[in-house]
Amino acid sequence: MEPAKETLWVLQLLLTVPACTGLYPGAEEGWQVYSTASDPDGRCVCTVVAPARNLCKRDPRIRQLRSLTEQVQNVSQSMEVVDLRTSRDLQYVQDSEPLLRGVDGRLHTFVSNPRSLTSKGLQELKGQMSQLRPLFTVVEQYRLDLQTLGTLRMELLNLSIILTAIQEEIGAYDYEELQQRVLLLETRLHSCMNKLGCGRLTAVSNPITVRASGSRFGSWMTDAMIPSSDSRVWSMDGYYKGRRVLEYRTMGDFTKGQNFVQHLLPHPWAGTGHVVYNGSLYYNKHQSNILVQYSFHSRSVLLQRSLSGAGYNNTFPYSWGGSSDIDLMVDELGLWAVYTSIPNAGNIMVSRLDPRSLDVLQSWDTGFPKRSAGEAFMICGTLYVTNSHLAGAKVHFAYHTNTSTYEYTDIPFHNQYSHISMMDYNPRERALYTWNNGHQVLYNVTLFHVIRSDG
Repeated sequence: MEPAKETLWVLQLLLTVPACTGLYPGAEEGWQVYSTASDPDGRCVCTVVAPARNLCKRDPRIRQLRSLTEQVQNVSQSMEVVDLRTSRDLQYVQDSEPLLRGVDGRLHTFVSNPRSLTSKGLQELKGQMSQLRPLFTVVEQYRLDLQTLGTLRMELLNLSIILTAIQEEIGAYDYEELQQRVLLLETRLHSCMNKLGCGRLTAVSNPITVRASGSRFGSWMTDAMIPSSDSRVWSMDGYYKGRRVLEYRTMGDFTKGQNFVQHLLPHPWAGTGHVVYNGSLYYNKHQSNILVQYSFHSRSVLLQRSLSGAGYNNTFPYSWGGSSDIDLMVDELGLWAVYTSIPNAGNIMVSRLDPRSLDVLQSWDTGFPKRSAGEAFMICGTLYVTNSHLAGAKVHFAYHTNTSTYEYTDIPFHNQYSHISMMDYNPRERALYTWNNGHQVLYNVTLFHVIRSDG
């Protein structure tokens, strides 16, 4: 590699959902980080690939080790049973030894002097023999246990051979130790990834279906700002006059449809462009251009404010309709509203909002007709617009608020269930949440980063 002359680094991150954390059951891909760069001195920075935990789980060797572990447990349990039974039988034999010696002595006496055998003595001998009769069963069980022990010994020998072969294949390493090292690397890479900040969308992954529930239209989300230790999920079914919000404790509970509480909003919602941000739900009040902030903690409305001039009640919806006139979003830079108005001739307006007052801080006219958009989402201050809500959709348009410029894009993604009525980016998870024809679906994103080396 030739020494770098510039002080500009280029890093590309493949940011996908970390499925192994238990957040998204059913996901078959982990996150990886790829980087190509040169430092200010011109030295190469090598590519790093971090295997996710689920990749280890899919490794045939780990499955084989798990199977072997189960076999070892079964063998151990069998040996415990045999050991307990043998100890019990041995104790019975020891307790019967005095009686056995007494019978043996009397038999010797009768053999040497048959005349000493009386009717009473014969009855006593029969009684003692009856007491010893269970010894036959004990001895038979002991013989069977010896056969079992022989079988278990062969199983242990086979397991030892297989384990030796696996050890030779993967090297003399502790597999659990390697997994811990991978987890440590994942944590460090996550930290590095978070420090990189914003980037430009270059690809959308295959869909990951989390759950199939509810009607054709709806929205679901996690909080875009709270710490990652809070893994609550919210679901809002329908787009017209809905008031019921379901709050699930974790993503796993949402997937199973269990452990949830219900919030009944004092004002019904319109559309599906809701967002949860810093413990509050922000949504569009039904048949109005009023924005509502509802606190999940106090179960009350904290704030209401009109979005001046914004169309509502299916005046300027997305192409699928559904009263989707006002779409609230959150990205790395904060809270946004996407809408349009009659003075803007139906073109998409983007406004950055103050989440504490819902005041408009700044607005941009993108020039893109909202009725031609399938859905839209914000990433790092850039509005991305899809050309359709149906099959064959792609990310078609991008408006950059930092430069007030736009570009046409061609970023395909698989619209698996052919009707998307909600598509929002979560900056905390760095994933797209979608409601697709009664299915709750996630997409991972690929962001391209340009990082300057100054400072």
